[in-house]
Amino acid sequence: MQVGVRDIEDLRGTHLARADQDDLLEAQTECTVAYTSREGWPAGVVMSFLRRDGRFWLTAVAGRDHLESLRLDGRLTLVVDNRGTGLPGRRMLAVQGTAVVHDDRATKDWFYPAFAERMAAADPGAFVRLLDSPNRAVLEVTPTGRQKSHDSRRIAGDGRGGTRQ
Repeated sequence: MQVGVRDIEDLRGTHLARADQDDLLEAQTECTVAYTSREGWPAGVVMSFLRRDGRFWLTAVAGRDHLESLRLDGRLTLVVDNRGTGLPGRRMLAVQGTAVVHDDRATKDWFYPAFAERMAAADPGAFVRLLDSPNRAVLEVTPTGRQKSHDSRRIAGDGRGGTRQ
């Protein structure tokens, strides 16, 4: 039976294909970072990301809960969806990973220009000047291989009922 005709309880087969994952990660610049706060509570924050060589790169300022919590426990999940990208359907990719915090100049020197080019292509130099502040750090997230995904285009009626188009 086709998924999404009678109910949407069994969503096996609705994962996001590898090529579609790449398209999503190229089109989207923001993700939700889920982590465990220093107080032990589940927490999350929306952050911009750069993907390079299979890793995710983000930036934050020292003292902020997400950065300080990830210094203590680097386990996190990045959730990327297609809202605001123009990609059709509803697509989601959740990637578990471990974060390493970089404070060194060499990492900042390659990361800031690459990140600014992706986030502020009209004037990356201005963005680099804002980013390059004394308390800023760079987060390198290495995926653990565990991930979940969803592609509503694989469900009848784009997951809202009806027949496949």
